[in-house]
Amino acid sequence: MALVNIKIEGQSFQVEQGLTVLEACRKCGFNIPSLCAFNHGECSRASCRVCLVEVKGARGLVASCVYPVNEGMEISISSVRASEARRASVELLLSNHRKNCLECEKNGHCELLEVAKMVGARDGVFEGSKTPATIDHLAPSLIRETDKCILCGRCIARCKSAHGIAILGFENRGFNTIVSPVENRSFATSPCIQCGQCVTVCPTGALLENSEISKVDEAMKAGKLVIVQTAPAVRAAIAEEFGEKIGTPGTGKMVAALHRLGFYRVFDTNFAADLTIMEEASELLKRIKNNGVLPQITSCSPGWINYLEYYYPELEKHVSTCKSPHMMMGAIIKTYYAQKHDLDPNNIFVVSIMPCTAKKYERQRKQMPNDVDAVLTTRELAKLIKRAGINWSKLPEEEFDNDLLGEYSGAGVIFGVTGGVMEAALRTTYFWLTGKEHAAINFDAVRGLEGVREAAIEVNGTTIKVAIASGMKNAKILLEQIKAGTSPYAFIEIMGCPGGCINGGGQPYVKPLFLPNEDFNILDTYRNKRASVLYSEDEKQVVRQSHNNKDVQRLYQEFLGEPGSEIAEKLLHTSYDINREKYPNK
Repeated sequence: MALVNIKIEGQSFQVEQGLTVLEACRKCGFNIPSLCAFNHGECSRASCRVCLVEVKGARGLVASCVYPVNEGMEISISSVRASEARRASVELLLSNHRKNCLECEKNGHCELLEVAKMVGARDGVFEGSKTPATIDHLAPSLIRETDKCILCGRCIARCKSAHGIAILGFENRGFNTIVSPVENRSFATSPCIQCGQCVTVCPTGALLENSEISKVDEAMKAGKLVIVQTAPAVRAAIAEEFGEKIGTPGTGKMVAALHRLGFYRVFDTNFAADLTIMEEASELLKRIKNNGVLPQITSCSPGWINYLEYYYPELEKHVSTCKSPHMMMGAIIKTYYAQKHDLDPNNIFVVSIMPCTAKKYERQRKQMPNDVDAVLTTRELAKLIKRAGINWSKLPEEEFDNDLLGEYSGAGVIFGVTGGVMEAALRTTYFWLTGKEHAAINFDAVRGLEGVREAAIEVNGTTIKVAIASGMKNAKILLEQIKAGTSPYAFIEIMGCPGGCINGGGQPYVKPLFLPNEDFNILDTYRNKRASVLYSEDEKQVVRQSHNNKDVQRLYQEFLGEPGSEIAEKLLHTSYDINREKYPNK
């Protein structure tokens, strides 16, 4: 790549041609205040004016997030003119940010307050808008409070870039402008898939998950047997909430914290991921052998299922009927586990710790009543740990409870990254078709974080074509092929969030501007770092195929019979609401 020579604060540097001033300065060690999401300006470009700098020869100050570097450019970040302009920009944003910071759920993660400190902004300098605030707490997964919104547009851009559906947009004009679904509707009455990608990029507390911590508190207080399960992707990110670098495994300390929080049992959803593979792979084989509807599409991601029901209901028959792993786990806890321990299912309260906000909606679906009682995000778990005064750095490494549902395979672990469900299914499907384990165990062809990937797997001389997509904008490509009758695949994995669950809407916030010692191009690295935690744990497992999980085998022997049995269909499978009564005006 061609290089250009520039000067920043009088110092000479060489940087890649094509970078913006903001990107070039960050790469050279200068921290320009900014409210851009990552380094790609995923926002309403240059609208906030927080990153203004002085460029010699330019007419006026320039927004560094959109202004490209060129040969011989001289940049001043610390000039009085630029510093005063940045401060005024932030003060204008603060004037419309009506808030009580102590009560705000984003306190400690608010990027607006961070840049306000950086530029020395003062509150109350300008008079803000008098437009009445919209407080939307109706949706199971998400809440929206316009009095905290600064109109940066990052949520709008993320919804478009991840899913191409543009649920959010700018409504009204001038001082009355707000960000909302069309006509200022609630998330509950719009075709929002509840994924929470908008929440991950909101720099303030205008968008948040709908917390269910109080439900857990009430169950504990009522003396319920509160059983907790954690999704594989949670362990790949929870340590970030306590100051650890991205990519730090948190499994053992997380389990130790959950034990100290007083949960009756601490289980790993990976057990149910293995169970999901047994059911889903069996379903796929039946479709292949009986000339059933192909391609079969995975059903683990509730955000994807929401998208299907809203936008592609005609493809319902292609989707596996399997519940997602945590819902399967809830169903098994309240039946098999309760029976084996002579427990009253009505006294069991199942809590799922998930990287996903859409799971909050999923647990309330009418097709899956009472499987799971509360869903907390990774961020909510961190709040519980901090609230209890637990010192993360002092926690020991502990194991999940090994009580009937304790064993899990490496295949279950990799469910948390895009391509993981596909690889786990292929490991078992290969064994069932050939009678032997795949020599390499890994199916590297389905790994990677590209939006759409395809692979051809050779099994007994037959080529099985598969595809993987994450983010609905990418999934649409594969779905349109199915609609057109041109899809060459037998099996397709779809995940709602780009990169899979490791990048779920309930994961820790990633703020590259304030992350010391991290790679410059954090957008391209943090997902890989979280994914590496899961792949590394997979490699360390003695059992790496779902069908070899001894506890799953015992579950079938003692309770379910075989994959696809009558009781398995009742407890582990579901149907879909293709009319979506909650949004009748689609």
